[in-house]
Amino acid sequence: MRVLLADDHALFRDGIASLLRAWGFEVVGQASDGLEALEQARRLHPDLILMDIRMPRCNGLEATRLVKAEMPQVTVVILTVSEDEEDLFEAIKSGAQGYILKNIEGEKFGELLTGVSRGEAPIQRHLASKILDEFARQASKRRGPDAPPDEKLTARELEVLRLVASGLTNKNIAQALVISPETVKFHLSNIMQKLHLQNRAQVISYALRRGMAPEKPQA
Repeated sequence: MRVLLADDHALFRDGIASLLRAWGFEVVGQASDGLEALEQARRLHPDLILMDIRMPRCNGLEATRLVKAEMPQVTVVILTVSEDEEDLFEAIKSGAQGYILKNIEGEKFGELLTGVSRGEAPIQRHLASKILDEFARQASKRRGPDAPPDEKLTARELEVLRLVASGLTNKNIAQALVISPETVKFHLSNIMQKLHLQNRAQVISYALRRGMAPEKPQA
């Protein structure tokens, strides 16, 4: 996987680049702000951009919107110190397919990034739990006559949708439902098609907005 790093701290970028190379990723470029990230993405065509939020000239949220507008095939994952819920929600609305905090342990970071290649959304479980509470409070307000047609989903698809929203991986969902990971991927593909969603992050956002998630995921 070809990776572009966007962060205004050069030392941090170098450290992440060393980790990624050790794990077999190809670091194709580094950017110190959002505009430079956009320029390098146009030139280097990365598979994945690890994007900080707080950067000069153009922050990571705006840069994510610009990148996804021009290059929707590029996966953008926010890598930040911000646990602000507004940043998290805005990142997903902007097209980011993951949100990782910089205080994460190296091994877990590697696991989340490896999951990107399998179509998984790298969002830490405690962040998923954190936003469950907020969306649960707003769920009743979100329901209206123009709400998306949840009735199109089968009972099994609804189960998968709720477990995806809890932050579980395909493997964990498969174990919970006693089905294969391939079957989970099949159901997830059907869910996205029926609800007109483009990626796992949008599926999570949809489920949480609709109050369809299960109880808080276990640690």
